[in-house]
Amino acid sequence: MSAAAHQAATRGVVFIHSTPAPLCSHIAWALEGILGHPVRLDWQPQPAAPRLQRTELTWVGAAGTGARIATALRGWGDIRYEITEEPSPGVDGSRWAHTPSLGIHHSWSAANGDAVIHEDRIRSIAEQHAHDAVSLQHAIDGLLGGPWDRELEPFRYAGDGATVRWLHKVG
Repeated sequence: MSAAAHQAATRGVVFIHSTPAPLCSHIAWALEGILGHPVRLDWQPQPAAPRLQRTELTWVGAAGTGARIATALRGWGDIRYEITEEPSPGVDGSRWAHTPSLGIHHSWSAANGDAVIHEDRIRSIAEQHAHDAVSLQHAIDGLLGGPWDRELEPFRYAGDGATVRWLHKVG
């Protein structure tokens, strides 16, 4: 039995908010390589960006699968995406967001979906911005992924009502 089989299963979602059409098959191949089985992606035009495509995929896998997917997609700068991984026993949930202009952002997430900022990061920015409330506010916004959320929001909205494909049940 593989090491992944011994880990607790978790699930998540890959949201490809926008990508040039020539990358669609490469994205599918990357996801298949990580998930270990064929995937069928339902590519749709992205209304917020003419000539670009969008899709969503719900996945099930071992803890850390979301990070592996984010790593695989990170090399293609023309893609806007988000990846979520739900918490599993002993492992925090995570969210990765990527935009061509901002690069990648990672945050941990609580069971209710709230972003979690670890205490050392809070202490560090509080120390760095102790005498400037405005810069402290901007630093906290950055830790929470605010710039990524603002840039991705029009692409998320354009995807409202899109279907999500479930691969199989956890456990």
